[in-house]
Amino acid sequence: MIRMMVRPRWVAALLLALGVAAAFALLGHWQLERAIESGVVVERSTEQVKPLAEVAQPDGGVTQIATGQMVSTEGTWVPGDDTLISTRFNGGVEGFWVVSHFQTDAAASIAVARGWAPDKVSAQAVIDALQTEPENTPVTLTGRFLTGEAPELPDPQGDSMELTKVAPSALINLWADFTDESVYSAYIVAAEAPGGLDKIDSPVPEVDQSLNWLNIFYAIEWVVFAGFAVFLWYRLVRDALEREQEEAELELVSASTPSAGA
Repeated sequence: MIRMMVRPRWVAALLLALGVAAAFALLGHWQLERAIESGVVVERSTEQVKPLAEVAQPDGGVTQIATGQMVSTEGTWVPGDDTLISTRFNGGVEGFWVVSHFQTDAAASIAVARGWAPDKVSAQAVIDALQTEPENTPVTLTGRFLTGEAPELPDPQGDSMELTKVAPSALINLWADFTDESVYSAYIVAAEAPGGLDKIDSPVPEVDQSLNWLNIFYAIEWVVFAGFAVFLWYRLVRDALEREQEEAELELVSASTPSAGA
């Protein structure tokens, strides 16, 4: 077997197989690096308050980096545009959010979750109190910037006007005198709640770290292909050796068999 392997023909074939295996191994290494890179956690200083205008712009999407960022902006509350959002949990207790319409100094609208109440009566009482506040009072708003939720169809067995999601696309239809103005497709959870409401739990966003298993699977495939290239060379050498041995045995049998008429 060794003498067959060291023949020039099979040495050249081995070098070719090793070259192919090396190429496959490099591809596997590249796929593995891609999988590791996709799992790298990019640290974000979400608790460092940034101006809203630096984090996101109205009439646009919300990036993953912007989601969960503490922001601040200046503007005024729009009176009469306060809404109840049901089925909101605070500390594991179900209740209601009071969501208001805030207009920045740049004339952009954004929904703001002001606070949480354990029941509808308490939440509505706060809304009634907010209606009596002076209009156009300058406010510096600070809170956590979150992606707007998708609207949800009302429960056919319940109140058709009851909202359960903070969906800007649905809220703008409830805001009085709202026309074709700039609006954020996100909302802010206020850092401080008005009297009568509890501060909404808004924890630091969890960092999602996960490997790209598809890339890992591809990396394993390339390693298998690399091993198969060398194995294929071995099988070809073995098959060639077996053929030579069979031919030698046939020649030996032919030589030892007496010819007819001898």
